[in-house]
Amino acid sequence: MKPVLGIIGCGRMAYALVKGIYEDAGENYAGIRVSDPDPDRTGLFAREFGAQAGNNYDTVVTSDVILLAVKPGMVNTILDETGGAWNESKLLISIAAGISTLAIEQKLGVEIPVVRVMPNTPCLVGEGASAISAGQNAGANHLALVQQMLDSVGITVLIDESYMDAVTAVSGSGPAYAYLVAEAMIDAGVQAGLSSEMARQLVIHTIKGSMTMLEKTGEHPAVLKAQVCSPGGTTIAAVRQLEENGLRKAFFNAVEKAREKSIELGQH
Repeated sequence: MKPVLGIIGCGRMAYALVKGIYEDAGENYAGIRVSDPDPDRTGLFAREFGAQAGNNYDTVVTSDVILLAVKPGMVNTILDETGGAWNESKLLISIAAGISTLAIEQKLGVEIPVVRVMPNTPCLVGEGASAISAGQNAGANHLALVQQMLDSVGITVLIDESYMDAVTAVSGSGPAYAYLVAEAMIDAGVQAGLSSEMARQLVIHTIKGSMTMLEKTGEHPAVLKAQVCSPGGTTIAAVRQLEENGLRKAFFNAVEKAREKSIELGQH
């Protein structure tokens, strides 16, 4: 019998995941149930995916696989509202940053399988990077189902949950770092005399092409960087300037700060 997919929280990430699932493996599900305080969001899911809207409790009752896609601060409230609706036959998938599977299991008080996921926003274009980890009641079959779901929107890695805060800091928050770098390069190009549109095109394809080379060659980034840095040339002069201004240190500090924030979110 095909499972019913339930979604609590119809934000951008939930939309990206459901869109990928619907297009890639929609035939594997008997239907989609959604819950969100914003009727415009549930209406969007209804129009695009044929989802049926209801409240949080009803969504859990009528679903077999439930994606909890709310802000970390809302998790306990949602679990309180839906406590009596859960049983061991349901699978809970949480994408709330910082919230451990153990915290969810203890809050519900029933031995339901919980899988924690950290996706990122490029899932919206099928280029996401997601990490998954299993709670104490989740088996290989549950992980396989979640991985199949996430493979429709990018790559998926299975990790020990102790690394999830680090993953949140690297790939979960990572798109913002990439956009910041791209924005800075575009602005620098404009300062150098390029039009904004020309700088945008050059930067996008430079970053995209560089990442494709990194992926396809399997080389360490330092090796590829050295291949661009001719002795006494323009690139090594630019790299030196970036290093002197603390670019590398800034990334180390930023990732560590994001990791600490993820840990903090899980303590409230």
